[in-house]
Amino acid sequence: MKAETMSMIRNIALAATATAALALAGCGSQEGATRDQVRAVGSSTVYPFAKAVAESLAKSDASLKSPIIESTGTGAGMKLFCAGVGAQHPDIANASRRMKKSEFEDCQKNGVKDIVEIQVGLDGVAFAEAQKGPGIALTPEDVYKALAKNPYGKPNAFKTWKDVNPSLPAEPILVYGPPSTSGTRDALKELILMKGCDENAEMKALKDSDKDKHDKICGEVRDDGAYVDAGENDNLIVQKIEANPKAIGIFGFSYLEENSSRIKGLTMKGIAPTYATISDFTYPGARPLYIYVKKAHLKAIPGLQAFVTEWSKLWGKDGSLAKLGMVVAPDDVLAASAKAVTDLSVLDGSQLK
Repeated sequence: MKAETMSMIRNIALAATATAALALAGCGSQEGATRDQVRAVGSSTVYPFAKAVAESLAKSDASLKSPIIESTGTGAGMKLFCAGVGAQHPDIANASRRMKKSEFEDCQKNGVKDIVEIQVGLDGVAFAEAQKGPGIALTPEDVYKALAKNPYGKPNAFKTWKDVNPSLPAEPILVYGPPSTSGTRDALKELILMKGCDENAEMKALKDSDKDKHDKICGEVRDDGAYVDAGENDNLIVQKIEANPKAIGIFGFSYLEENSSRIKGLTMKGIAPTYATISDFTYPGARPLYIYVKKAHLKAIPGLQAFVTEWSKLWGKDGSLAKLGMVVAPDDVLAASAKAVTDLSVLDGSQLK
């Protein structure tokens, strides 16, 4: 083989090695570390939708490995996501509530500078019971009194739903719900417990005078057995309340839809959790769902850009995610989300709380 040919081959090989090294360096990976498939962590509510998107991508492009989707809960997922940039850290955080300002700051501190926020759909914090349950009609105030650790600043002494509200059944309070790491738990606090607490004028005034004390009194969940932390497995909650008609479960609306023959949704302020009431936000527990993407990983991790794009192909009114129970976002939100997929504009954190 001629010396010129040998030299050309050597140069091509060196160029290829340099390109790969640059890609990994841009991803901030440790020496020798790499990954050839997408990894997403986070919300148990978003999990079944993310799995469906991963399966759809694997079918549409055989050259790509199916993304790894882990159900860790939104809070735990954010911690993993914000721990750093590189192949040893996840590429995406699935979230059933918006990223918190404190999480954004944690990301920035650890070098996760460029984060793309994409709203993928809507969901609702659903309250449900077995088909043979009594059909309890709840309000945010009822839920707050039943589940708060210290309602209105005093230890929770409510034992039955009738203690909470004379119009409710004299059944023991037993609620299976998400853990503190879950976005559904955060949404329960923000959308239901806080609203119920602030029905009290004194608590509403406390919000302005001492926000930390207000958040503690209004947002902490009791730990005496009336509220049972069922972990990140929402299907387990479905099984628990199906087996006990006197129990109530809290989880994402999609799990209610999926198991409608076994369980039934409870009304909140007279409004049932349905596709229609969540899509127009008349149901008090309606909330947006998000994915957060590390922009630094887009070129370094094979299939990441394709996976993000695949979401936008499936989240419409006729898409497969709607068939799985995801509530499709309004047209203007979908348009903004599609733009986010294309433009990949980064989050500046100014709108986060």
